[in-house]
Amino acid sequence: MDIEEVLELADHLIFTKTGKHLDHLQQAILRGTIQNCTYSEIAEDHYASESHVKWVGSELWKMISEELGETVKKSNFRAIFEKGKIYKNKISSAIVGETVTVHHINICSESERAKAQQQKQSHLNDPEITPNQPYIDLNDAPKITKFYDRTQELSTLEKWIIEDGVQLITLLGLSGIGKTTLSLHLIDEIKTNFDYIIYRSLGFAPTLDETLTNLLEIFGNPDKIEIPLKLETKLSQLFNYLRQYRCLLILDDIQMLFFEGQLAGHYQSGYENYQLFYKKIAEVCHQSCVILNSWEKPREIEKIEFENLPVRTLILGSLGLAAQNIFRDKNLSNPETWDILINTYQGNPLWLGMIATLIQELFNSRVTEFLYYDEPILCDSLQEQLKLHFQRLSPQEKTVITVLSHSSEIMNLQSLATQTKLSNSELLNTIQSLIRRFLVVREEQDNVTFFIVNPLLKEYVKKI
Repeated sequence: MDIEEVLELADHLIFTKTGKHLDHLQQAILRGTIQNCTYSEIAEDHYASESHVKWVGSELWKMISEELGETVKKSNFRAIFEKGKIYKNKISSAIVGETVTVHHINICSESERAKAQQQKQSHLNDPEITPNQPYIDLNDAPKITKFYDRTQELSTLEKWIIEDGVQLITLLGLSGIGKTTLSLHLIDEIKTNFDYIIYRSLGFAPTLDETLTNLLEIFGNPDKIEIPLKLETKLSQLFNYLRQYRCLLILDDIQMLFFEGQLAGHYQSGYENYQLFYKKIAEVCHQSCVILNSWEKPREIEKIEFENLPVRTLILGSLGLAAQNIFRDKNLSNPETWDILINTYQGNPLWLGMIATLIQELFNSRVTEFLYYDEPILCDSLQEQLKLHFQRLSPQEKTVITVLSHSSEIMNLQSLATQTKLSNSELLNTIQSLIRRFLVVREEQDNVTFFIVNPLLKEYVKKI
């Protein structure tokens, strides 16, 4: 008896008892049990806590036990349902349109099986039916193996979404800072408040039409649902679902919709209608939330925020002391020096992980030996990350970054204007764009504003 047959029989039992079909997590627990997975492994694969998975599993075994009239638990579930296979083989294939009970398990004929499967599919794909557990679609999501403490950020996001009813959140920060990890970990904290949770990466720059079509297919049977042809109608249909259900949509890698070689936040040709989509998310009345993850802030978000709509922006910075856990995981020595590494590499978990690996491989995990070198060391992997940011810059931005990187002193607007030969208007827009990319920061000294380039990018630019 294969996994799908077992799931079908179990689903029939649960439906008989409760009038409801197996939800997403219950199916995952049964699949995992058949495949000899532990609760911990099931929890990790489905972004749920182990305690929650155990509780759902306990309730599931209890319901199945009551229907079968014998004790069923994780350790014997597979064996009990394998018995159904022995008896099923003895049932005449001539039986049509009947359901036979064998060993307390209902074995359906092919016609009944097809009917049951059709009913189950209808239930799962009917957008008017909401399962006990949220429908979670993380097909595009990367697997998260480590999560380092972001307690404050999690609390902020949870408050915005659950208490304040924020409809659009922009999660910003440099590559590797943990935007994707944080948003996926957030799911486990707030999933019971939602009917649908969907993650999609826009890394391959799908058009808005493609994104809307993909989302609409989730709410209905893709073989039967009629997807409108007009973009406006697709938007209208999606917002009907966002009103009808409590949905959490996470759209990652928003920066891939923007032009390279232009100032931050300029959409590529054919992608400008995403601006309308975000604006409608903020303006239209609904009960859902959309999270946008990006390296740079979409230009229209500032205008939406100014209009006092339910919109928030969270900028992710250094992990701080929590980054020490990265070094513990890597078994680095000299813990008294770890703060130097954290400050040098800006508490960026990806960058710190790269450097920790370098220290492991070249210095036998001795941080003090690595720190003999005065300048920040950029391993190949880190240089590739910085290159991705540098390549996205406009010619004016590259000019400003180069001047800042080669200057031995911090610079203000007047000195930058002199050295870059940019007009005041060009220079102001360029600096603003670099700040939006988190590559330049402001510093006040004696009522004068100075601009400082990201130290690691500075080191990268000096080497190219």
